[in-house]
Amino acid sequence: MGVLLKTKNMFKYIASDRKKFLSSLLENFGGWVPDKYYLKMMFRLRMGKKLDLVNPITFNEKLQWLKLYNRKSDLPLLVDKYAVKDSVAKTIGSDYVIPTLGVWNDVESIDFSSLPNQFVLKTTHGGGGEDVVICRDKSVFDVEKAKAKLKISMGRSLYKRFREWPYKSVPRKIIAERYLEDDDGGLTDYKFFCFDQYVDCVMVCLDRYSGETKFYFFDEQWNLKRLNIRGKNAPADFTLKKPDCLKEMFEIAKKLSKGHPFVRVDLYNCKKKVFFGEMTFYPDAGFDSNLLAETDLYFGDKIHLPNEKRKG
Repeated sequence: MGVLLKTKNMFKYIASDRKKFLSSLLENFGGWVPDKYYLKMMFRLRMGKKLDLVNPITFNEKLQWLKLYNRKSDLPLLVDKYAVKDSVAKTIGSDYVIPTLGVWNDVESIDFSSLPNQFVLKTTHGGGGEDVVICRDKSVFDVEKAKAKLKISMGRSLYKRFREWPYKSVPRKIIAERYLEDDDGGLTDYKFFCFDQYVDCVMVCLDRYSGETKFYFFDEQWNLKRLNIRGKNAPADFTLKKPDCLKEMFEIAKKLSKGHPFVRVDLYNCKKKVFFGEMTFYPDAGFDSNLLAETDLYFGDKIHLPNEKRKG
């Protein structure tokens, strides 16, 4: 009876979200599929349309093209959460780099006793909040839960899952960083959309750990850009508090994006001081179905691919 019930539930799940099921199936068992065909199948499943690699137009399409054909030798270093620190320090200065408190090759080697009361742990090859552990108070910090999460992260592969080539050769380590917090107890994330030294806008991320993250786009003059549903529906006079170091952050993003057709430069503005977060070359792995159609075209138009014959 139990087996029949599980089987019935499985078929109900498949019927309710067939594309999600097939996408999950491809992620888990599609390791043998060549990158180009894997991305074509995944794009069809996630975006609901054919991936055009011969004449890519949209932002999401061009990110897939860059995954396949932009193989610059510095990309693996720039997505490595530890190695990128040296590169950033050389470009904009070490004062912008979040101090590293420790580096370990595996979860069991982490020396929690050496860490302060507050800290952040992250894997060097990961991406997003699922690969980050935050300790705000060591006295109530669940070490075993943190280790379990990091073990899963250490076994995760962005290359295998989304064919993000730069992550394929990143050494898998765990780093501890200094905990950042603003005067109000929070920390605002500023994500700059950059197109080879042209910084179009910054996406402000609010309430990241509340269960409902809010995103708004602003230009360098701090005018709201209605590039997403929340921004599009915002009142005519809507705005947020302009950060103290906005001009400085735009300049930093411009410098770090040099030579890259597209990169999202993530920065923090903590107590009127700017810190580098990371460089993201494929936001949402290039499968952002929530992006407005006009925004997908708008960002896509700003990515200038190399002037070579398009590969399909």
